[in-house]
Amino acid sequence: MSAHHHHEHSGLRLIDAARAALTEAGEQWTEMRGDVFEALAALERPSSAYDIAEAVSRQRGKRVAANSVYRILDLFVSANLARRVESANAYVANPHPGCRHDCIFLICDSCGRAVHIDDDSLTGSLVAAARKAGFADVRPVVELRGQCADCS
Repeated sequence: MSAHHHHEHSGLRLIDAARAALTEAGEQWTEMRGDVFEALAALERPSSAYDIAEAVSRQRGKRVAANSVYRILDLFVSANLARRVESANAYVANPHPGCRHDCIFLICDSCGRAVHIDDDSLTGSLVAAARKAGFADVRPVVELRGQCADCS
């Protein structure tokens, strides 16, 4: 398996790396965007915009609309700060926002846990096949569902 070598951030280092990546992409790191990212990074499982809006609302002491969170999450995905788990319509913080690559999610059907792995040979083959079919600017979304070691 061909994998990327990168440093995965957590805690305050993840927030700092995300802020740096977003500003490097020409976007502003606002207080609301920071609150959304912090809430996303604190959640242990892929979470919906509604879950994140609820967490930010509790933290801010006032209601935050889920549609505002969706817009921020879309920005985070395009800036590589977050990944969307397509099959669950949920999001996870990208632990290495400075590294652009495709990833593969292993999703537990029992507990909802999502594990991210890299395999450049697999995703590279998918990109090559898409280009051969005439597609450009492809982004493989690979999700495998099953049971994690803790649940099986």
